[in-house]
Amino acid sequence: MQADWTTEAPAKDRRVRRSRAALMRAAVDLVGDRGTAAVPVSDIAETADVSRQVLYQQFGDRDALLLEAALDLVRRELLDGSLDVLSGAPGEERAAMLALARHFAAHRRFYRALLTSSSAFALNQALTGVFLPLNREGIVRGLGDRLGRQGVDDLAAFLTGGAGALVNAWVIEGPEPLDPEEFTDRLVRIRSVVTDMITKEPRR
Repeated sequence: MQADWTTEAPAKDRRVRRSRAALMRAAVDLVGDRGTAAVPVSDIAETADVSRQVLYQQFGDRDALLLEAALDLVRRELLDGSLDVLSGAPGEERAAMLALARHFAAHRRFYRALLTSSSAFALNQALTGVFLPLNREGIVRGLGDRLGRQGVDDLAAFLTGGAGALVNAWVIEGPEPLDPEEFTDRLVRIRSVVTDMITKEPRR
């Protein structure tokens, strides 16, 4: 009897999605609870109610799982249009930065564990890949083509990297508990200074 691939394939896809989601949630929860990225693979698999083999099949190793879990967390909680930090509207800009600060404060133990582990470089690179296009789009929307393509790319990289360094230091070394409102005020002040410098008329 010929298999009905139209029903088996989607069912398999759903199982894969469920197991991936369960593994990423388990990774975030366990790393956050224990405050270390050195959580045994067996513990993550057990919490997700899947086998270690499934974990290796879907992610390759623990470091890859932790990186994907972090990116999944950012996508689910932040990438909904709320991070348009260069929209040009001060109220919207602050709200976006506050959403960012609250996210990292809420998941501080998870992010701090990754940022102080061997996964730090890969995590920063991955997060840069997420936020850089958003900053680039915002710069174009706010400044048009006055900087040129290279100037836009350079400024987007500068803003993304600088903000990333501040967030890293805040998450790792900031006081307990973190204060998202105070940190947002710091980001807004810096953003304002940079904007004023860019939009200031050149001396003749």
